[in-house]
Amino acid sequence: MNQIERGLWANRVQFFVLGALMGHFGAHVASIKQVHQLSDGQLGQALLAGACGSAVCLLTAGTLVQRWGARRCLMGAVVATGLSLSGLLLAPNVALLLALMAAFGAATSLLDVATNAEGCDIEARAGRKLLSGLHGMFSVGGMAGALWAALLLQLAVPPAWQVAGTATALVMLNLGASRYMVSAASHGEADEARWRLPRGSLLVLGLLAAAGLLAEGAMYDWTVVYLRDALGTSGAVAALGYASFCAAMAAGRFGGDALRTRFHPAVLLRASGALAAVAMAVVLLIGHPLATVLGFAVVGLGLANVIPLLFIEASQQPGSTPAGAIAAVTSVSFLGFVSGPPLVGALAQASSLRLALGVIVAAAVAVALGARALRH
Repeated sequence: MNQIERGLWANRVQFFVLGALMGHFGAHVASIKQVHQLSDGQLGQALLAGACGSAVCLLTAGTLVQRWGARRCLMGAVVATGLSLSGLLLAPNVALLLALMAAFGAATSLLDVATNAEGCDIEARAGRKLLSGLHGMFSVGGMAGALWAALLLQLAVPPAWQVAGTATALVMLNLGASRYMVSAASHGEADEARWRLPRGSLLVLGLLAAAGLLAEGAMYDWTVVYLRDALGTSGAVAALGYASFCAAMAAGRFGGDALRTRFHPAVLLRASGALAAVAMAVVLLIGHPLATVLGFAVVGLGLANVIPLLFIEASQQPGSTPAGAIAAVTSVSFLGFVSGPPLVGALAQASSLRLALGVIVAAAVAVALGARALRH
């Protein structure tokens, strides 16, 4: 097995770990709300703190990856992610919860940029389409993290214990994989990766990614709460709905590289947005637990390749490194991540969570309408 193949397998593990950490967090959003006795609006504020931490970190993520190397950034970020995640259910007050959410958001943001930069580098070196499949490992990780949480909740394991134990195991797995990274050393040209206000095509790609991440982030953060609170299901069933979304995301992404070979990216993006919009609209209109679990899977298929398509397009733009381009696009896209969770919480507080989740439909429609921006 050559260096590229070893690096590819290591990056698959890294995407899996990133997804599993996020999946375990997503499955415990309802637990965080319950432990700290938060309203929908307060939960939205906590999620906003995490998104703000992410947005601030993205201002320097590209420069950090370029200057220090993807390996160092990834190792530091995954340790910080594990520590902050472990503390979310142990925070003695809401103020510390908000601080930990901000730290968790910042750490996962750097981890995301470093992992994606490594994936783009591997795809370029291998000379074949790989990134959608790598993002599929993220979705597999999300599904595994959610199903593991559902099992432990069913066994009545205290949430704080399961989060701490799971985070520790995932951090160790990621650190072990990092020794095989192909982008282990810094590239030395940090100026090319320094964050700048995106313009032109990068700005358009960032706005489309913002719509995609608004939809995806709302699904991650609110699906469990919707099933448990709005539809009255158990915590285990709610986690199953989250897992169905992640499983469909994985399936769509593993097939995404083959689809990218056959169809133009703009066609794929347009179809993806349309499918997600229609599926989510049907889910919200029906309002039945079984239909919702199945519908979340269809939404996952629709959203599966939105971010991989946009990241690949960004990494091929002239005048920037993959890490710098991804950081620039992601910094704009986190407008969706920043605005989405608190927007859903505020709308749910004013009306109902079912109506509030209509923003996912609107975001998916925006992705479909903007698909013509993809050129490569």
